[in-house]
Amino acid sequence: MGKGKGAVELYVAPVQRGRMLFEVEGVDHATALEALRVAGHKMPLLTKFVAREGYREAR
Repeated sequence: MGKGKGAVELYVAPVQRGRMLFEVEGVDHATALEALRVAGHKMPLLTKFVAREGYREAR
């Protein structure tokens, strides 16, 4: 009906089958790392901590 595309409403990222993602917000990097490390020891699988490129903590 109109010309062009609408505004972006959401982002989608492909995730392989069998992979779980956890996003942590509202805590500093060290706290998030420690929380996910402790949780990783309770899971029967290998875990990996990944931070977004250009990550900056909120002040």
